[in-house]
Amino acid sequence: MEGLLNPLINQSCLKPFGLAPRLGYPLPVITRTGILLRKLEPCTLGSNYLHLGGDGARSSRGAVIAALDGDDKGEESMMDWEAEFIGELDPFGYRAPKKRAKKQKSKLLEDTDGMDWCVRARKVALKSIEARGMTHIMEDLVSVKKKKKKPKKKLVSKKKTVKKTEDIEDIPDYSSDEDLGEPQTIEDLDGVGDLKRKVSLIADGMYLQKKEKTMEEFVNKLSQFSGPSDRRKEINLNKEIIEAQTAADVLEVASETIVAVAKGLSPSPLSPLNIATALHRIAKNMEKVSMMSTRRLAFARQREMSMLVGIAMTALPECSAQGISNISWALAKIGGELIYFSEMDRIAEVAMTKVGEFNSQNLANVAGAFASMQHAAPELFSEMSKRASEIIHTFQEQELAQLLWAFASLYEPADPIFDSLDRVFKDHSQLKSSIGEKTSNNHEPINVGRSNASNGSLGSPTLTLNRDQLGSIAWSYAVFGQMDRIFFSHVWKTLSHYEEERISELYREDIMFASQVHLVNQCLKLEFPHLQLSLSSELEDKVARAGKTKRFNQKITSSFQKEVGRLLVSTGLEFVKEYVVDGYTLDAVLVDKKVALEIDGPTHFSRNTGVPLGHTMLKRRYVTAAGWKVVSLSHQEWEELQGAFEQVEYLRDILKDHLNERYANTTF
Repeated sequence: MEGLLNPLINQSCLKPFGLAPRLGYPLPVITRTGILLRKLEPCTLGSNYLHLGGDGARSSRGAVIAALDGDDKGEESMMDWEAEFIGELDPFGYRAPKKRAKKQKSKLLEDTDGMDWCVRARKVALKSIEARGMTHIMEDLVSVKKKKKKPKKKLVSKKKTVKKTEDIEDIPDYSSDEDLGEPQTIEDLDGVGDLKRKVSLIADGMYLQKKEKTMEEFVNKLSQFSGPSDRRKEINLNKEIIEAQTAADVLEVASETIVAVAKGLSPSPLSPLNIATALHRIAKNMEKVSMMSTRRLAFARQREMSMLVGIAMTALPECSAQGISNISWALAKIGGELIYFSEMDRIAEVAMTKVGEFNSQNLANVAGAFASMQHAAPELFSEMSKRASEIIHTFQEQELAQLLWAFASLYEPADPIFDSLDRVFKDHSQLKSSIGEKTSNNHEPINVGRSNASNGSLGSPTLTLNRDQLGSIAWSYAVFGQMDRIFFSHVWKTLSHYEEERISELYREDIMFASQVHLVNQCLKLEFPHLQLSLSSELEDKVARAGKTKRFNQKITSSFQKEVGRLLVSTGLEFVKEYVVDGYTLDAVLVDKKVALEIDGPTHFSRNTGVPLGHTMLKRRYVTAAGWKVVSLSHQEWEELQGAFEQVEYLRDILKDHLNERYANTTF
C-alpha cells in the first residue's frame, strides 16, 4: 500500500499547481538546462481518466471559483480538500470538457468499470493519511489560498519599459568597490539571458547569436567614448590593470573588458587613459622579465593584442599628451622596428595636433620611441623641435639626453634646440657631473618626478649629468657636426673630468660610452682642431682601447655584403675588405684610389622612408673628411636588379665617376 501511496501523493500534490499529467497536453520535465515539455502518448487509460471529470467537475469548478472570488481576506477557502484529493473537484478547471471525440478503448480494459480502481486507491490513501495524523499537512498542500490584493502600480510607457529592460540585460552589476573579477556576460545577468539561452535550445537555434562582426565594425563600436562615463568603473579597471603581474595578465583583463563592451556594457570603462595604461603596462612587464624580441613579436600578433592596439589607434585623438607618450613608447618596446608601421604613422599624425600640450617628458618619450623603431616622422620632429626649444629650461637630464639622441638617430634637424641650449646654458657652472652613475638604456621611458637638478626658472637652470648622458649628448652633437656650440663645449669639458675613472672592457655600457667618446674625439681632431677640445693623450688611449675591443664590437658580415663581395672579385680590381679608418670599418676599398664602397643594409636607413640614419651620415661625413671618396650601395636599389649581369652593370655605373678612365673601361 505504501508503494502505491507515494506516487499517488505526488500526483495529487502536483495537480493543484497545474502540473498533473493530462492526455494530449505537454508534460513538464525538469532537466539541468531547463524545463522541457514532453507530450504523452494517448491511450485508453487516459480516456477513462477523462471520463471521471464529467458534470461533477464542471459544477464544482464554479463553486471553487466563487469561493476564490468571494474571499478577499486571503484566508483559506472552505472547499472540501478531501474531495479535491480524491478527484471529485477541479479547482482550476484543467479537466477536459465532457464532449470530446471518442477514442478507441484498449481491449485490455474493456471489462473494467471506468476508473473506479483509481478512486478506491485514493480513498484508501486518504484513510491512511487520516490514521497517521497527517491531515493538516495535506490540507496545507491541497487547499488554495488567495493572495491579498496589491495596490496597482502606475502605468509606465512602453518606450520606457523597453529601455529599462535593455539596461538590465546589458549592464553588469558593478555595485561593489572591489576590483573587477571575471567579467559577466549578458546571459549571466538576471534571468533574462538565462531564459534566452534555454529558449534557444528548445527552439532549434531560433535565438542563436549573430555572426561576429568584422574587425572594423568591432573597433568602431568600441570607440564611442564621447557618451556618459562611469568614473568608478574606470578607476577599478585601471587599478586591476596596474596590479596585473605579467603582460599576459594585463592583456587578459583588457580583452575581457573589450568583450563585455562589445556585448553591451555601457558606459564603457575603456577610457583612453585605461587603454594607454594597458599598453604601457604590457610593455613594462615585458621589460621587467627581459622578454626576448621573438616572444614579444609572437605576443604582439595575438588576436586580443591586435584588438587592443586597434582600439588604441581609434581612441588616440581623445588621449592626453601623456597617453600618446605611453602608447608610442609601448609600441616601440613591444614591436621594435619590425611591426606597427601604420600605427606609428597614426601616432605621428595625431601627435602633430597636440605638440603644444607636450611637456619635456612627453617630448623625450615620443621622440625616443620613433628613434628606437627607426621610424622617420619629419613633420612631427620639426614641431617637437620648436616645442622643445620653448621649454628647454624644464628638461631633466635624462629627458634632454634622450631627446637629443632621438633627433640624432633619425638625423632630424634640431637647430632650434641647439640654439635654446646655447642661450639658456651660457655658463659652464650650470653643468655638473655625477661620477659613477650610469643609465642602463637610453630608450627607457622617462616617468619620474621633478628633481632639484633643474630649478624650473629660465634664468639659471642647472644640470647634473652622469657619464652615459654626457656621452650620448656629445655623440648627438657630433652627428650634426655642431661641435662648435657653447653647450657642447660645456658638456665636453665636463666629460673630460672622467679622466681618472677606470673604463672597464668587461661591461657593455663602458664599451658603448668609450665608442661614442672615441668617435666624437676623432671628429674634434679632424673637423674642429681649432677648438682644442680633444681629450688628453692618457684618457684618449683608454677610450681608444675600450672602443676597439672585440668583446662587443664583433663585425657581422651580412648575406647582402657577401653577395656583393663575390661580384667585386670578378671585376679584377684590388678591393680590400673590412678596411679600418680611425675606428670606422669600411666594407670594401681601393686603397690606391682612396675609394670606399659602403654596402649599406636596412639598418642604415629609416624603415619607412629609406632616409639614411644618423650613425650612417656621421660615418660618411667623417670618412669623407679623412680624404676618402665614399660610394654607397643601397640594398633598396640592389634588390630591384635582375640577375648578376644587371648587378655588375650597376656596380660599374656607381664606381665609374670615382675611377680613372682605365678602370672605368674595364669589363666586369
